[in-house]
Amino acid sequence: MDKHNLDELEVPESFLELIEKETGKGENVDLTRASQIKVDRDTYLEAQARGMSLSELLESEGYDPSTDGSPLDAFERQLACHGIRVAGRDAITVEQFFQSASALMPEFIMREIKRGMELRPEYNRLIAATSRINTNRYTPLYIDTSPTDTRLSLRQLGEGAEIPQINITEQLSTITVPDYGVALKTSYKVLRHRSTAQFKVILWYIGFRLQADKVALIADVIQNGDGNDNAAQVVQADSSGTLDYDDFVKFWVEFAPYEMNTLICHKDMIRKILNLTEFKDPQAGFKFQSSGKLVNPLGASVVRCDEVADDLIIGLDHRFAAEEVVSQPLMVEFDKIIEQKFEEAVISESIGYAKVIPEASMVLDTVYV
Repeated sequence: MDKHNLDELEVPESFLELIEKETGKGENVDLTRASQIKVDRDTYLEAQARGMSLSELLESEGYDPSTDGSPLDAFERQLACHGIRVAGRDAITVEQFFQSASALMPEFIMREIKRGMELRPEYNRLIAATSRINTNRYTPLYIDTSPTDTRLSLRQLGEGAEIPQINITEQLSTITVPDYGVALKTSYKVLRHRSTAQFKVILWYIGFRLQADKVALIADVIQNGDGNDNAAQVVQADSSGTLDYDDFVKFWVEFAPYEMNTLICHKDMIRKILNLTEFKDPQAGFKFQSSGKLVNPLGASVVRCDEVADDLIIGLDHRFAAEEVVSQPLMVEFDKIIEQKFEEAVISESIGYAKVIPEASMVLDTVYV
């Protein structure tokens, strides 16, 4: 396929300048195939039928897959073809976006919401794996050792000795993967003269909040189980109503052979942790004061979740503790956005959580009877 200069394809200069400024490769972007693709309602329906987002469909064979080193992905090349600039001082308005290519707006909204989700990277520190399913019911796996060997051990076997076993079966109870959604309700009149750069910030906020809600959902499953009698083991502090360094050490040693690498806490509990003398040494204090990054108690990263009780600390080895189960990935109602220019569009996702290795998570209770 021949390379074409952007100017030859009559791409508006503002977009050419944006590519050149951000990538230094403006003249190397090939828009030949992108310019031949018409994105409309049927394109979204095809993507939906194939279990893809529009961006994924555009990257597939038969559309406009990206080559190695391409500064733009397939969707960004669609924006380029229509002269849609969504960043910087020269970002177009929402009205101009609709006038140029209204069919691209739903995917633009979804991509920016996903970028907002990425602003809560701590969520990814809670997930060991992601499973995608085609139904709303999921049966987690259950891993157990043989009755005579409570732990797997690698050792020399005598003649006729029983070999330690790890039994992998399905859990007795399935989990339901619920639907979650939020309605984006506004009017075209409110947004029409707003820049897309400003609109993006609102979409980032929506994604940011959705991800925070999911942190709370997974914290609940880690603590209380997924319905298969696998709630986290509870370790009590030495004295009810107090938290000291020795409680942390006791909690840490209980994790063996797993690693306590992540803590989920209410904001008030985080204050208590930060004010423990052992975590207030000059180096830790300097790191917190200079960067705002929390100290890592005994090597564990701290995730704030105010839905967790303020007297509990949820600890986990994020490599083994829980999995994310996705029945329907993030979706935006494309019909209403294209045809009605917002008014109200539902952003939805079907997602649930399951315990993988129950022993890889525990709870430290600091107030008990």
